[in-house]
Amino acid sequence: MRTLRLSRLEDRHISKILEIEAVSQSAPWSEESFRRELAHEGGVFLVAEDASGVQGYIGSWLVADELHIITIAVRPESRREGIGAKLVVECLLHGKELGAKCATLEVRVSNEPAIRLYEKLGFRDFGRRKGYYSDNKEDAEIMWLYDLESWQPQV
Repeated sequence: MRTLRLSRLEDRHISKILEIEAVSQSAPWSEESFRRELAHEGGVFLVAEDASGVQGYIGSWLVADELHIITIAVRPESRREGIGAKLVVECLLHGKELGAKCATLEVRVSNEPAIRLYEKLGFRDFGRRKGYYSDNKEDAEIMWLYDLESWQPQV
């Protein structure tokens, strides 16, 4: 079992995050977008690292009392090892500490493994955004986790 260290995004992580982003997202963020997250006042952006380097990342914004998870990715060869779950849990805990009362995200309707993970963590489906993804016009499932204040990780 690998030992993961989760930490806040730093400048030194960006080149490795861009590598993961390029192979994980059909509409990848730019380097500039990630650099803006370094100074985003309401942002919670975390990186998972092990001895071999950056394995994944998650980004969220605190908007009023809502934590909006805006991006998450894990290096393809490291998927299905629980890294995504650890990132989501840690992000939710950080959001909780900052006063978030609930959390939300959008996920591609075809991304069944991610949907199952989010459901396991307490998120529920609250509708669809038709044609949400610009690359292929795929719908997004809108998921919410209410009562974050009393939420406890189930992973």
